[in-house]
Amino acid sequence: MVNYMVFEPCEICEEEISLFEEAEEFKKTKSLLIIITAGTILVFAILVEFIFHAFLLSQILAAFVVLISGIEIMKEGILNLIKKKITINILMTVAAIGSFIIGHGGEGAGVMFLYFLAEFLEDYAADRSRKSVTSLMKIAPDVAIVQRDGTYKELHTHDVKVGDIVQIKPGASIPLDGIIIRGSSSVNEASLTGESIPAFKQVGDEVFAGTVNSEGYLEIRVTKTSDQTLLAKIKNVINESLEQKSKTERFIDNFARYYTPTMIFLAIFVMVFPPLTFQLPFYDWIYRGLTLLVISCPCALALSTPISMVSALTSGAKNGILIKGGRYIEELNKVNTFAFDKTGTLTEGALEVKDIISFNGQAEQWLGIVGGLEALSEHPISKAIVTAIKDKNITPVSIENFKAIIGKGVSGSFNGKEFYVGNEALFQDIGVKIPEETMEIYQKEGKTVVLIGNKQKVFGLIALRDKVRREAKSVIQALKKRDIKSIMISGDNQRTVTAIQQFLGIDEVYYELKPQEKQETIKNLIKQDQVVAMVGDGVNDAPALATSNVGIAMGGIGSDVSLETADVILMKDDLTELITLLNISSKSHGIIKENIYFAISVKLLFVILTFLGLMTLWMAVGIGDLGVTLIVILNAFRISLVKKGIGREK
Repeated sequence: MVNYMVFEPCEICEEEISLFEEAEEFKKTKSLLIIITAGTILVFAILVEFIFHAFLLSQILAAFVVLISGIEIMKEGILNLIKKKITINILMTVAAIGSFIIGHGGEGAGVMFLYFLAEFLEDYAADRSRKSVTSLMKIAPDVAIVQRDGTYKELHTHDVKVGDIVQIKPGASIPLDGIIIRGSSSVNEASLTGESIPAFKQVGDEVFAGTVNSEGYLEIRVTKTSDQTLLAKIKNVINESLEQKSKTERFIDNFARYYTPTMIFLAIFVMVFPPLTFQLPFYDWIYRGLTLLVISCPCALALSTPISMVSALTSGAKNGILIKGGRYIEELNKVNTFAFDKTGTLTEGALEVKDIISFNGQAEQWLGIVGGLEALSEHPISKAIVTAIKDKNITPVSIENFKAIIGKGVSGSFNGKEFYVGNEALFQDIGVKIPEETMEIYQKEGKTVVLIGNKQKVFGLIALRDKVRREAKSVIQALKKRDIKSIMISGDNQRTVTAIQQFLGIDEVYYELKPQEKQETIKNLIKQDQVVAMVGDGVNDAPALATSNVGIAMGGIGSDVSLETADVILMKDDLTELITLLNISSKSHGIIKENIYFAISVKLLFVILTFLGLMTLWMAVGIGDLGVTLIVILNAFRISLVKKGIGREK
């Protein structure tokens, strides 16, 4: 009978989470209360002034609106001014106070209230984007059922050590990364990869924190502590990506720094110059100057890029695509060349036997010997051959005097006779005639040929090939439609690389390259004014990934190297997500341009209307600030509707 001990929660974690959530909830509740209270008083102030004509009372009510909704805004604006920083808050403060001085307190109150509302909507939009990403961190449970001294105890994941045995019940979330040591089940990894179809896992397979055990009972041996899990590393990548600003974001930030003081001086000029120079009424031009201050508020412009970038980053994360910052989203829109590694990227990285050719008509006899020899080797080719032989229900024989011949093959004895399995170099060394013409037929198809024989002759051959990903061809074609050049850089031989090039329709290939030579190839492409995205597995492609304009790692799930090296990580092994990534980049670029042009156009139009005396403070803040800001936010959220897989965003 299994005994369970009651879990005692981690007090530090609970306190931190509780305080954070309480602070966030209090801030939101306080803001909503201010909006309701100030909004109600503002309505009364307008009714009192225009229906009951009680001007003084309406001004007093308007002042209350300014104090309730604008006290923090004014305080922040004044404190920044003391620090010699001119911010948007000081614009609103001057506009509100100035409106009371010229007898338009109701409009000043409206300016402050609507600005507070706009700020609340901005915070809500940012919070919504942040939560859509950080919600990823809540999918892993805080507790784990751990085997200790023959008893199962519920422990906080912080207290679980590497090597501990953890029990995972059907339907439960997996609390920590580990290796299955008992049981089998389908595991839903959608939270990490975006893949909706569960992956079947059995003894020896790796599972990750935050994924869900769909049906069977599992026991896992923990391989990483709670702060080292794949999920924790993803959290760090996401947090860092939110801090990485794109070139456009940095430009807008710098622009706003000079734009705000410039507009203040322009507003002062409007208030003073026309009345003094042309003897025009001070009242009218002060009002226009205040209106100009409100119009000049660059909220929508400042928000246009960052809110779009955050929306793009979250859209990627939901699709199992981790993008390490807005600048890579921008850079992807400029990419004109995609460089692919072959093994594990365009291919699945797993060899399979395609052909077995016998020259003596006794394949079943020598296949048993081959199976016996290859079963003693750890080489990937050996494993593929053993699998194929077992699939044919042929039993490998027992081999004596086994010897691994590095870079060439293996040898061993059966019934006192010596046999060899390996490449052509092995048989050239022992002086056996090689069936070159037959070998060439299969090598032209990009297959690896393994010969079988003894010191007198070759009995037959086995041809293997790395399986090309089923989606690779359609992805290459989709890139062509976008006028993006495709290149393959591989360490494999010319024949294999050329065969895959012809099958997929790749534009250009480089072969027999070492990792450093791949890096040099990327450098040369960039020197030729090509903007290169390198796609690899994140392991031996690390130098090339780091050198390219955008490094994209395939199958990031479980790969620490890809999380550290690449700029973009595709969490699942699916090349079609490259097109999803390009769609996100393309749509983000289009929406950012729309937001910037729209914000600037409305501001310019309203400035002209202000000079003509056709603009009011109500219109300036209600449409020019709040309205434009809201449209910019809603437009940015459209990025989350990006088209997935093959296809192009328009």
